[in-house]
Amino acid sequence: MDGYIMALDQGTTSSRCILFDHSGRICSLAQQEFTQYFPKPGWVEHNALEIWSSQYAVATEAMARIAVTAKDIAAIGITNQRETTILWDRRTGMPVCSAIVWQCRRTAERIDRLTPEEKEMIREKTGLVPDAYFSASKIEWILDNVKGVRERALQGEICFGNVDAWLIYKLTGGQTHVTDYTNASRTMLFNIHTKQWDEELLKLFHIPADILPKVQPSGKIFGYTDESVLGGRIPIAAAAGDQQAALFGQCCFGPGEVKNTYGTGGFLLMNTGTRAITSAHGLLTTMAAVCEGEPVQYALEGSVFVAGSIIQWLRDEMRMIKTAAQSEEYADEAFDTAGVYIVPAFTGMGAPYWNPYARGTVVGITRGCKKEHFIRAALESIAFQSMDVIHAMEEDAGVPLNGLKVDGGASSNNFLVKFQADLIGKEVSRPKCIETTALGAAYLAGLTVGYWKDRDEVRANWQLGRKFVPDMQEEERAELLRGWKRAVHCAIGWADDRE
Repeated sequence: MDGYIMALDQGTTSSRCILFDHSGRICSLAQQEFTQYFPKPGWVEHNALEIWSSQYAVATEAMARIAVTAKDIAAIGITNQRETTILWDRRTGMPVCSAIVWQCRRTAERIDRLTPEEKEMIREKTGLVPDAYFSASKIEWILDNVKGVRERALQGEICFGNVDAWLIYKLTGGQTHVTDYTNASRTMLFNIHTKQWDEELLKLFHIPADILPKVQPSGKIFGYTDESVLGGRIPIAAAAGDQQAALFGQCCFGPGEVKNTYGTGGFLLMNTGTRAITSAHGLLTTMAAVCEGEPVQYALEGSVFVAGSIIQWLRDEMRMIKTAAQSEEYADEAFDTAGVYIVPAFTGMGAPYWNPYARGTVVGITRGCKKEHFIRAALESIAFQSMDVIHAMEEDAGVPLNGLKVDGGASSNNFLVKFQADLIGKEVSRPKCIETTALGAAYLAGLTVGYWKDRDEVRANWQLGRKFVPDMQEEERAELLRGWKRAVHCAIGWADDRE
């Protein structure tokens, strides 16, 4: 099949469009950042219309860059920030309020009010640790706090969707309200064993079933673009949450295969095949991406809320760097962190701690601390958080990791990836194409429409970019990890003393 596969990669801080050819090569790329809103401490919002306008803009720009039209696009695959919650008017397509972002902690107290029995029920049905991170309590908050929305929802006038469903609705001119298994499994409303919206969970969070999208496998034709959008009817042939898309893009098709994505957050996923493993160490059981007709697959996931976004924080709020790339330069100039640790719990802590009240903490500062030390400590915090997740995953899986595949924007930082290899004491492999989230969505769409014949053809596209080999001594590693644990204790202690 000729032409290109279009991947729409709607992330937490930017929207991107990438056109891939049959070899998995990037032929055109366009990206646009959009506004982050922080109306109160711990609250994070987006403008859903800006999400759509930025995604539409980069799609048309990517096509224009290489002068292609709708007839040159074999299919569209969508990958998206998960859990971010949007409610909109079914008829007009207008959002009823700002999108509540996955990082937002406004519903933490609602989760605290759940009984132990309710929390256990959620865990058994959804595979998730009950937390404000997921969509259920965000939906309930909007229904209860935005005037008139609950009444309209009961009358069938409102749609809910994570970002994938919102984009599909807009791309199809309001004709399709649908999501996929991977996104549905992050709502805390979807039973990952029966593969259905769960009536007991809907009742618990007072959410009417009529607002929910239809759920389908990740690789399937969800609908076609309205001709007024991109100039033709293009099949929308895949949708997958960003981390499951990255797992697919890294060709982690079999049980035991692992990848770590360093995006806005950090997300370590292990494919567990057709077995849904329940974690005893604070990890999540989630659904992996598959195409229609294939057996359902599951994954273990560890979620770090702040990874690459700490680099943005250094750039935009702290103004210590002008570009993200400068963080690597400054870190290389510092022999160590001069004893400084940063725990970037800006919106609480994810796996394996799950503490929504922890806040960012800096410890170990002395008069000798320089900007270079601070920046290095920020980068090291990403690797330390990932190490916590790796330890938890090794315990749950019962086997040590043999190595690690990495991707995501921050994985281009050589200092970070080398430090990660040193911490885990294992080789870390970075592919030539680190845009594996978008690539995974493209592969799912391409397999659905026959652009690629099978997974073996997809796997042949994977190419190693660079391998990072550890050389840190065990004594140094142990000392660094002891210091990190003390720093985490301080961040959690701050939360525990909030009364």
